[in-house]
Amino acid sequence: MTSFAPDSIVLNRKLPLWYQVSQSLRASILGRSPEDPLRLPTEEQLAGHYGVSVLTMRQALKELEDEGLITRHRRRGTFIEPSARRGAPVRLLGSVDAIVAQQSGMTTQLLGHGTAPVSAELAEYFPELAEVATYHRLRSDEKTGEPTNHARNYVRPELAERIDLDDLARWPMTKVLRDVVGMRISRITDTVEARLADPETARLLEVPLLSPILRYTGVAHGESGQVLDVAVIHYRGDRFSFTVTLDA
Repeated sequence: MTSFAPDSIVLNRKLPLWYQVSQSLRASILGRSPEDPLRLPTEEQLAGHYGVSVLTMRQALKELEDEGLITRHRRRGTFIEPSARRGAPVRLLGSVDAIVAQQSGMTTQLLGHGTAPVSAELAEYFPELAEVATYHRLRSDEKTGEPTNHARNYVRPELAERIDLDDLARWPMTKVLRDVVGMRISRITDTVEARLADPETARLLEVPLLSPILRYTGVAHGESGQVLDVAVIHYRGDRFSFTVTLDA
């Protein structure tokens, strides 16, 4: 039986290995194509793929099993759960792959793209630029078709020239910048705020006007500290939660 082939990652030794592996595998699972097989490779094969011990791999798989993304059967193997709920809570421990995973696994519609002047809100991120490239996307649950969030990305113009719109229909901007454009992302600064749905957000997410939503702002920095992308995402408040764990 053919097994599902997950993406590869470069591990950061400063973060828990099981966590990085679980988030990378999570992103691969949620971003898979419908025709991809549901059976995962064995623990030993996955451990070799990621370059970790079987014990570490087992801990990563348990994380995904607890979330309901996979099921494990003695002697039969480990399988992706087809009915796994998308948009489940994500624990962010500082991994770029966690951001990719959190944005994966949904149907994406490109609502528009172009350029826009750098607004007062964006000036602190792009102080030397007069305009930025913009992308507006709506994400929906791939199973129910229900809108879950809409995202606006503000990207440096020189990077936008290397972005394929077809890639944005498949992957989050973070993955496109890192894995397609080839930018090294040194860190992402996240801010999550409680807001009330404005008319545009209420219409796009099909929620009542002034209902609670989560406004996420993610600022991706390159190796030199320069801001590459600012993502502003509005999530339905009844579908998402964010948890941050700090190791003491």
